[in-house]
Amino acid sequence: MLMLQIAFCDDNIDELSNIVQLINQYRTSKNLDCEYAIFQNGFDLVSTLEKGKHFDIYCLDIIMPGFTGIDVAKEIRTYDKTAPILFFTSSPEFALESYSVKAINYVLKPISKEKLFITFDDILERIEVEKNNDSIIAKSNEGIQRILLSNLVFVEAMGRNVLYHMISGRIVECTENFSSVWDNLMKFGHFIKTHRSYIVNMQYVDIIENHRITLQNGETVPVAHVKCREIKQQYLAYQMEEE
Repeated sequence: MLMLQIAFCDDNIDELSNIVQLINQYRTSKNLDCEYAIFQNGFDLVSTLEKGKHFDIYCLDIIMPGFTGIDVAKEIRTYDKTAPILFFTSSPEFALESYSVKAINYVLKPISKEKLFITFDDILERIEVEKNNDSIIAKSNEGIQRILLSNLVFVEAMGRNVLYHMISGRIVECTENFSSVWDNLMKFGHFIKTHRSYIVNMQYVDIIENHRITLQNGETVPVAHVKCREIKQQYLAYQMEEE
């Protein structure tokens, strides 16, 4: 597993100290490679996100003065749509509201070693499953999103933006360098660059013609004339590998 970055946010310094001690025990027992940052209020955590910092897991107290854990979670979701959010709280009354921000779990205080270990086992198992499903992280206009490559049909450059066309019909729009996107996707072996502005997932190819490719969702993308022969050969080699 890659190095994990974890954020802990709680206005009670004693609670933070307890959680830090428990997470240190956890990472030692699991030989877990992780770093963590602690915040005594949600404003500091959100300020850190505004500066471009990203965490893999967020652990938040709900009842904090001025800026509750739910408020913090809503702000997190504007930057990151998928990272696990875990609530630690002394009150069960916010359980339903916690699901509105797609929280992964809701654990009542006091936080015991058993509770934390079980909860983190579950979180890390989910992260491991997602990691094994090939995916990339894209900084879209809606925040950071994980894109499963099995659901990505093709990528299109449009001006300074990159459009990820998903099999569901959803389009994820990002401001990225198209050449960097290609450098990232070509490592997975089932993407081809058909044109200076298009990358296609060969899993979704239906028909390859001289000047275009028809995809299984009915959409078509152009093929550069000078690349037509090369693309057909690449697709044939891909099909033979799959068999």
